[in-house]
Amino acid sequence: MTEVPGNNASAARRRAVPAAKSSSRVRMSATQRREQLIAIARQIFAERGFDATSIEEVAARAKVSKPVVYEHFGGKEGLYAVVVDREVRSLLDRITNALTAGHPRELLEQAALTLLTYIEEETSGFRVLVRESPLMSATGNFSSVMNDVAHQVEHILGAEFSSRGYDPKLAELYSQALVGMVALTGRWWLEVRKPRKETVAAHLVNLAWNGLSHLEAKPGLITVRKPG
Repeated sequence: MTEVPGNNASAARRRAVPAAKSSSRVRMSATQRREQLIAIARQIFAERGFDATSIEEVAARAKVSKPVVYEHFGGKEGLYAVVVDREVRSLLDRITNALTAGHPRELLEQAALTLLTYIEEETSGFRVLVRESPLMSATGNFSSVMNDVAHQVEHILGAEFSSRGYDPKLAELYSQALVGMVALTGRWWLEVRKPRKETVAAHLVNLAWNGLSHLEAKPGLITVRKPG
Protein backbone atom coordinates (compact mmCIF):
# COMPACT_ATOMS: atom_id res chain seq x y z
CA MET A 1 0.00 0.00 0.00
CA THR A 2 2.88 2.38 0.71
CA GLU A 3 4.01 2.20 -2.94
CA VAL A 4 0.73 3.48 -4.38
CA PRO A 5 1.11 7.17 -3.48
CA GLY A 6 4.64 7.14 -4.83
CA ASN A 7 3.52 5.55 -8.06
CA ASN A 8 0.74 8.09 -8.45
CA ALA A 9 3.15 10.97 -7.86
CA SER A 10 5.62 9.53 -10.36
CA ALA A 11 2.89 9.15 -12.97
CA ALA A 12 1.78 12.72 -12.37
CA ARG A 13 5.31 13.98 -12.94
CA ARG A 14 5.58 12.01 -16.18
CA ARG A 15 2.36 13.52 -17.43
CA ALA A 16 3.54 17.00 -16.51
CA VAL A 17 6.70 16.83 -18.64
CA PRO A 18 5.14 17.00 -22.14
CA ALA A 19 2.74 19.69 -20.97
CA ALA A 20 5.66 21.86 -19.92
CA LYS A 21 7.36 21.38 -23.30
CA SER A 22 4.19 22.21 -25.15
CA SER A 23 3.67 25.46 -23.26
CA SER A 24 7.23 26.57 -24.13
CA ARG A 25 6.49 26.71 -27.85
CA VAL A 26 5.59 30.16 -29.22
CA ARG A 27 3.01 30.03 -31.96
CA MET A 28 3.19 32.71 -34.68
CA SER A 29 0.20 34.93 -35.27
CA ALA A 30 -1.22 35.10 -38.80
CA THR A 31 0.49 38.48 -39.31
CA GLN A 32 3.85 37.20 -38.09
CA ARG A 33 3.61 34.13 -40.31
CA ARG A 34 2.76 36.29 -43.32
CA GLU A 35 5.77 38.53 -42.70
CA GLN A 36 8.01 35.49 -42.31
CA LEU A 37 6.84 34.04 -45.62
CA ILE A 38 7.34 37.37 -47.40
CA ALA A 39 10.90 37.69 -46.06
CA ILE A 40 11.79 34.13 -47.07
CA ALA A 41 10.23 34.49 -50.52
CA ARG A 42 12.04 37.80 -51.06
CA GLN A 43 15.36 36.08 -50.49
CA ILE A 44 14.57 33.13 -52.78
CA PHE A 45 13.18 35.33 -55.58
CA ALA A 46 16.37 37.41 -55.36
CA GLU A 47 18.55 34.31 -55.58
CA ARG A 48 16.70 32.43 -58.31
CA GLY A 49 14.12 34.63 -59.98
CA PHE A 50 10.41 33.95 -60.34
CA ASP A 51 10.50 30.87 -62.58
CA ALA A 52 13.03 28.93 -60.51
CA THR A 53 11.31 29.64 -57.19
CA SER A 54 8.79 27.14 -55.86
CA ILE A 55 6.16 27.25 -53.15
CA GLU A 56 7.65 24.00 -51.86
CA GLU A 57 10.97 25.70 -51.07
CA VAL A 58 9.32 28.71 -49.46
CA ALA A 59 7.28 26.39 -47.25
CA ALA A 60 10.30 24.25 -46.42
CA ARG A 61 12.42 27.21 -45.32
CA ALA A 62 9.54 28.50 -43.20
CA LYS A 63 8.98 25.00 -41.77
CA VAL A 64 5.30 25.02 -42.70
CA SER A 65 3.17 23.05 -45.13
CA LYS A 66 2.41 24.29 -48.65
CA PRO A 67 -1.27 24.95 -47.83
CA VAL A 68 -0.18 27.57 -45.29
CA VAL A 69 1.53 29.56 -48.07
CA TYR A 70 -1.48 29.17 -50.36
CA GLU A 71 -3.77 30.31 -47.56
CA HIS A 72 -1.89 33.59 -47.22
CA PHE A 73 -1.12 34.41 -50.86
CA GLY A 74 -3.13 32.13 -53.13
CA GLY A 75 -0.03 30.88 -54.93
CA LYS A 76 3.40 31.87 -56.19
CA GLU A 77 2.06 34.70 -58.34
CA GLY A 78 0.31 36.32 -55.40
CA LEU A 79 3.36 35.98 -53.17
CA TYR A 80 5.63 37.45 -55.84
CA ALA A 81 3.27 40.39 -56.41
CA VAL A 82 3.34 41.26 -52.70
CA VAL A 83 7.14 41.11 -52.55
CA VAL A 84 7.59 43.29 -55.65
CA ASP A 85 4.95 45.81 -54.56
CA ARG A 86 6.73 46.31 -51.26
CA GLU A 87 10.08 46.86 -52.93
CA VAL A 88 8.63 49.29 -55.47
CA ARG A 89 7.05 51.37 -52.72
CA SER A 90 10.16 51.21 -50.54
CA LEU A 91 12.53 52.41 -53.27
CA LEU A 92 10.17 55.08 -54.56
CA ASP A 93 9.61 56.42 -51.04
CA ARG A 94 13.35 56.62 -50.45
CA ILE A 95 14.03 58.54 -53.63
CA THR A 96 10.99 60.81 -53.31
CA ASN A 97 11.98 61.76 -49.77
CA ALA A 98 15.56 62.40 -50.86
CA LEU A 99 14.68 64.79 -53.69
CA THR A 100 14.54 67.92 -51.58
CA ALA A 101 17.01 70.23 -53.31
CA GLY A 102 15.87 72.83 -55.78
CA HIS A 103 19.13 72.94 -57.70
CA PRO A 104 19.38 70.34 -60.51
CA ARG A 105 22.92 69.31 -59.61
CA GLU A 106 22.02 68.59 -55.99
CA LEU A 107 18.93 66.79 -57.20
CA LEU A 108 21.01 64.45 -59.34
CA GLU A 109 23.41 63.84 -56.46
CA GLN A 110 20.55 62.93 -54.14
CA ALA A 111 18.94 60.58 -56.65
CA ALA A 112 22.20 58.79 -57.44
CA LEU A 113 23.30 58.38 -53.84
CA THR A 114 19.86 57.25 -52.67
CA LEU A 115 19.66 54.53 -55.32
CA LEU A 116 23.16 53.28 -54.54
CA THR A 117 22.38 53.27 -50.81
CA TYR A 118 19.25 51.22 -51.44
CA ILE A 119 21.29 48.73 -53.48
CA GLU A 120 23.83 48.52 -50.66
CA GLU A 121 21.31 48.10 -47.84
CA GLU A 122 18.55 46.16 -49.60
CA THR A 123 20.48 44.03 -52.07
CA SER A 124 17.93 41.22 -52.15
CA GLY A 125 15.08 43.63 -52.74
CA PHE A 126 16.91 45.31 -55.60
CA ARG A 127 17.70 41.96 -57.20
CA VAL A 128 14.00 41.11 -57.10
CA LEU A 129 13.14 44.40 -58.81
CA VAL A 130 15.65 44.14 -61.63
CA ARG A 131 14.73 40.56 -62.49
CA GLU A 132 12.08 40.82 -65.17
CA SER A 133 9.04 38.61 -64.84
CA PRO A 134 6.38 38.01 -67.49
CA LEU A 135 3.77 38.30 -64.74
CA MET A 136 4.52 41.89 -63.86
CA SER A 137 3.11 44.82 -65.78
CA ALA A 138 4.88 48.08 -66.52
CA THR A 139 3.57 49.44 -63.23
CA GLY A 140 5.19 46.84 -61.01
CA ASN A 141 8.95 46.76 -61.57
CA PHE A 142 12.18 48.71 -61.40
CA SER A 143 11.47 50.50 -64.67
CA SER A 144 8.21 51.88 -63.28
CA VAL A 145 10.03 53.28 -60.23
CA MET A 146 12.62 54.99 -62.40
CA ASN A 147 9.89 56.36 -64.64
CA ASP A 148 8.14 57.91 -61.64
CA VAL A 149 11.41 59.48 -60.52
CA ALA A 150 12.03 60.83 -64.02
CA HIS A 151 8.67 62.59 -63.94
CA GLN A 152 9.64 64.32 -60.70
CA VAL A 153 12.98 65.38 -62.16
CA GLU A 154 11.23 66.58 -65.32
CA HIS A 155 9.37 69.34 -63.49
CA ILE A 156 12.57 70.72 -61.98
CA LEU A 157 14.49 70.50 -65.26
CA GLY A 158 11.61 72.19 -67.08
CA ALA A 159 11.92 75.28 -64.90
CA GLU A 160 15.70 75.24 -65.26
CA PHE A 161 15.47 74.96 -69.04
CA SER A 162 13.06 77.89 -69.25
CA SER A 163 15.37 80.09 -67.18
CA ARG A 164 18.28 79.28 -69.51
CA GLY A 165 16.41 79.78 -72.74
CA TYR A 166 16.11 76.09 -73.68
CA ASP A 167 12.95 74.44 -74.86
CA PRO A 168 11.16 73.21 -71.69
CA LYS A 169 9.38 70.55 -73.75
CA LEU A 170 12.71 68.71 -73.91
CA ALA A 171 12.87 68.37 -70.11
CA GLU A 172 11.12 65.00 -70.32
CA LEU A 173 13.76 63.64 -72.69
CA TYR A 174 16.62 64.84 -70.51
CA SER A 175 15.05 63.59 -67.28
CA GLN A 176 14.62 60.10 -68.76
CA ALA A 177 18.23 60.16 -69.98
CA LEU A 178 19.63 61.26 -66.61
CA VAL A 179 17.60 58.84 -64.51
CA GLY A 180 18.33 56.04 -66.97
CA MET A 181 22.05 56.70 -66.65
CA VAL A 182 21.87 56.47 -62.87
CA ALA A 183 19.68 53.34 -62.99
CA LEU A 184 21.91 51.42 -65.39
CA THR A 185 25.01 52.38 -63.43
CA GLY A 186 23.28 51.15 -60.28
CA ARG A 187 22.62 47.76 -61.87
CA TRP A 188 26.30 47.53 -62.81
CA TRP A 189 27.43 48.56 -59.31
CA LEU A 190 25.15 45.89 -57.81
CA GLU A 191 27.66 43.28 -58.98
CA VAL A 192 31.02 45.04 -58.74
CA ARG A 193 30.56 47.15 -55.57
CA LYS A 194 33.56 49.33 -56.30
CA PRO A 195 34.48 52.09 -56.20
CA ARG A 196 32.54 53.17 -53.10
CA LYS A 197 29.04 54.51 -53.66
CA GLU A 198 29.97 58.14 -52.93
CA THR A 199 32.65 58.00 -55.62
CA VAL A 200 30.25 56.44 -58.13
CA ALA A 201 27.63 59.11 -57.41
CA ALA A 202 30.21 61.89 -57.76
CA HIS A 203 31.36 60.63 -61.15
CA LEU A 204 27.79 60.25 -62.38
CA VAL A 205 27.06 63.84 -61.42
CA ASN A 206 30.35 64.98 -62.94
CA LEU A 207 29.46 63.48 -66.30
CA ALA A 208 25.86 64.66 -66.26
CA TRP A 209 26.32 68.12 -64.84
CA ASN A 210 29.38 69.18 -66.78
CA GLY A 211 27.52 68.12 -69.89
CA LEU A 212 24.33 69.92 -68.86
CA SER A 213 26.16 73.10 -67.94
CA HIS A 214 27.36 73.47 -71.53
CA LEU A 215 24.25 72.42 -73.41
CA GLU A 216 23.77 73.70 -76.92
CA ALA A 217 20.35 75.23 -77.45
CA LYS A 218 19.89 73.37 -80.75
CA PRO A 219 22.33 70.47 -80.96
CA GLY A 220 22.97 68.67 -84.20
CA LEU A 221 24.81 65.52 -85.21
CA ILE A 222 28.36 65.91 -86.47
CA THR A 223 28.25 62.69 -88.46
CA VAL A 224 25.36 62.50 -90.84
CA ARG A 225 25.00 59.59 -93.23
CA LYS A 226 25.20 60.80 -96.80
CA PRO A 227 22.55 59.56 -99.20
CA GLY A 228 23.81 56.60 -101.26
